Amino acid sequence: MKATENLVSGDSIRRRFIDFYASRGHKVLPSSSLVSDDPTVLLTIAGMLQFKPIFLGKVPREVPRATTAQKCIRTNDVENVGRTSRHHTFFEMLGNFSFGDYFKREAIRWAWELSIEEFGLPADRVWISVYEEDDEAFKIWHEEVGVPVERIKRMGEEDNFWTSGATGPCGPCSELYYDFHPERGVDEADLEDDSRFLEFYNLVFMQYNRKDDGSLEPLKQQNIDTGLGLERLARILQKVPNNYETDLVYPIIQKASELAAVSYHDADDKKKVQLKIIGDHTRAIVYLLSDGVLPSNVGRGYVVRQLIRRAVRTGWLLGIKGNCKGNIEGAFLPTIAQTVIEMSTAIDPEVKARASRIIGELQREELRFVQTLERGEKLLELKLAEALSCAKQSERSPCLLGNDVFLLYATYGYPVEITTEVAIEKGVEIDREGFDVEMEEHRRQSQANHNIVKLDVENGGDLAEKVADTEFLGYDTLSTKAMVQSLFVNGKPVLQVSEGNEVEILLDKTPFYAESGGQIGDQGYLYVTGDQSEWTAVVQIQDVKKSLGSVFVHKGTIKEGVLEVGKEVEATVDPKLRQRAKVHHTATHLLQSALKKVIGEETSQAGSLVAFDRLRFDFHFHRPLVNGELDEIERLINGWIGDAILLQTKVLPMTDAKMAGAIAMFGEKYGEEVRVVEVPGVSMELCGGTHVNSTSEIRAFKIISEQGIASGIRRIEAVAGEAYIEYTNGRDSQLRRLGSTLNVKADDVTTRVDKLLKELQAARNEVSALRVKAALYQASVVSSNVVSIEASTPIRVLVENMDDVDADSLKVAAEYLVEKLQDPAAVVLGSAPDEGKVSLVAAFSPGVVKLGVQAGKFIGPMAKLCGGGGGGRPNFAQAGGRKPENLSSALEKSRTDLLSVLTEKIIVNGNCSAAVPTSNHGCAGLY
Repeated sequence: MKATENLVSGDSIRRRFIDFYASRGHKVLPSSSLVSDDPTVLLTIAGMLQFKPIFLGKVPREVPRATTAQKCIRTNDVENVGRTSRHHTFFEMLGNFSFGDYFKREAIRWAWELSIEEFGLPADRVWISVYEEDDEAFKIWHEEVGVPVERIKRMGEEDNFWTSGATGPCGPCSELYYDFHPERGVDEADLEDDSRFLEFYNLVFMQYNRKDDGSLEPLKQQNIDTGLGLERLARILQKVPNNYETDLVYPIIQKASELAAVSYHDADDKKKVQLKIIGDHTRAIVYLLSDGVLPSNVGRGYVVRQLIRRAVRTGWLLGIKGNCKGNIEGAFLPTIAQTVIEMSTAIDPEVKARASRIIGELQREELRFVQTLERGEKLLELKLAEALSCAKQSERSPCLLGNDVFLLYATYGYPVEITTEVAIEKGVEIDREGFDVEMEEHRRQSQANHNIVKLDVENGGDLAEKVADTEFLGYDTLSTKAMVQSLFVNGKPVLQVSEGNEVEILLDKTPFYAESGGQIGDQGYLYVTGDQSEWTAVVQIQDVKKSLGSVFVHKGTIKEGVLEVGKEVEATVDPKLRQRAKVHHTATHLLQSALKKVIGEETSQAGSLVAFDRLRFDFHFHRPLVNGELDEIERLINGWIGDAILLQTKVLPMTDAKMAGAIAMFGEKYGEEVRVVEVPGVSMELCGGTHVNSTSEIRAFKIISEQGIASGIRRIEAVAGEAYIEYTNGRDSQLRRLGSTLNVKADDVTTRVDKLLKELQAARNEVSALRVKAALYQASVVSSNVVSIEASTPIRVLVENMDDVDADSLKVAAEYLVEKLQDPAAVVLGSAPDEGKVSLVAAFSPGVVKLGVQAGKFIGPMAKLCGGGGGGRPNFAQAGGRKPENLSSALEKSRTDLLSVLTEKIIVNGNCSAAVPTSNHGCAGLY
């Protein structure tokens, strides 16, 4: 330790925690990515998440005890960020874990020793909570550690009993609290009093399994799962009033304060909250972007997009926008993010290496949202003013309608969270229930961030004890003799399987590659031979996947005979399909290198698929690739193929591989020793997949598509080797057939198609013009059905069914009619142009709009009656539907409602003493 090191700095606290447990036999493991593999959560929300398979017994433990400093993201309490002293979206959880090794006694004693002896917390300021029925923990704390009884609180199941769900592993907790106000005494002390106590260390004793009937049974393997909040302990040791003023967050706040030209300590409470939000969110954003989470409207991408937008909106409220000091081409978050990046080394050293990508993505997203804010803010101000005005007239509480909130989101991308915040600032509530109805489909896509880690005790736990890892021989051979270890049909173990049945097979060793790292599993056959060397059973293998760590599950169908547990089989991989996979996998490595050369080193992999018929590569980039770039990528790759470069494969310690510059493949899992696949002079990657011996085996490479699949993520699909030949032959065959159909040579197909397209467009234009003429004629006919509302200036109203007129022609007809009828006039037309389709249009003249009747709002309810929706401007709106059978009734209701509301508006505005709807023939009534 350096003599000048600050022993209470955040980095020092982290290091001292890790060193403390390392000296007690714990394996120091790195933080896992914020992108969790666990399907029950979107993001890593706890330190134990990477150990979930071990706690389940699905994979054997590699070490008996471990310690980590885990990056975490939680957004369930995002509204509390900045408003309380301890809530964060991004935080670090320091943890020590035991996998069936030590239990309560050691966990409790070490937690106390760490807190009191290592970090020097005053013993009389540390309080303990235990589960009310956990006498064992109470006794250890009091009798062995020496904590007075009055500072140990028994708490109920809600507070101090950890569960993973209705069933599964569970157990009592014990928590350590720091007392900021010991002068208040011990009588009636409440550990939930945030003004006095801060929980900083939680010990979970995972000792039971809760069964379906609710009863508890002891786990075979009792585990320890703990979490110490780094930011919370830093607050205690650094003697600051909240987590934000520790050295883990405060430098970020200082940068935001500088850009806002305010002093944090002199700022009022509102500005302090805003600065804290920016500090917290920018920290979370940087680490999410570094771990490959890019802004989008679904899943993890929605989380980071909302954090960025909330930070930008908060910055705007502070005045950090426009040409503020430190702006990067109109964006301020990249400047603050640079502070986070500079502070990241001890948390995640990869962040600095990804700095340019983080800054670039953050700048693009902020600038996109600035445009949204400028448009959305104007509309939001209008809607809030309307809500306040209506509330004043009706003497009710102001409320922003759910469909207005939805309009802001759907049309302008304005987040409902920000809409809510701004509305509350103006004293307006929002109709959240109405918004939720409108947003139902989108909310299904945008999965909520779950903050409960779901664990289940399954048969896999027993299986893990009985079945050893499968020995993989497929790098060196495509055929080997193996022993059948287990058979499963529909997930249940069996001793034998007969012809015609599907089966899952576990072998002691295999040449079959199991799906991982983007490469699909091998296909082939298992053969059982009899005494005369004849086949007694044949199994076709369609896929191979990994389970329970490194147990290979061969999925297949019994084609002949009977397969039994304990039988020896000849396992043979289909060599042609394996070659296709090898070609595409090596081509994927070449593609990543070519992309870095052509569009920049900052791009990185976001996913991949290595199949027999093609390869797919997803990568981070902010724009489409142009033809010249795609051509250059193909030229580079085919050049390397032509160079016939021999691949080199070796196994290295992870640290040596990283020092050598090896790139990790997306989706691959790595241990302490890793397999490095190198194409000398071209690429070096950590990869467990199968590869060619020489690039010449790839033969040729062709990109077949390039497209965007999410915000900031592009996808290239390509073919190589045999798949390339099939692709080019297929394209050539299609071109020849097309030439034959068009009666031209293949070389002249493009010219002929261009000519046909021009002729087709001319014909379409002619048909469209004829349709418009027909619609205008029909409009002139129905105009005689106009109804007038008598006033100082009569209002002409026309609501008509235009039969099968198409949507474009319906629009032209409505515009023609509203002009012909002269201001003030309101026209609503409907048609059923195709089976199962309704078109609607509303055109209101300025005089009608001035009365407060808007086409955009009027047409929505009408469209819903026809099974659809739509909207538009106050003077003109269009909509559609799927129920033509409801069109007539919808038009009738529309006519009645329109006449009613216009009559009411005229009376309210005093334009006449008695407004009476009349037909154009002067007869009272609607008909």
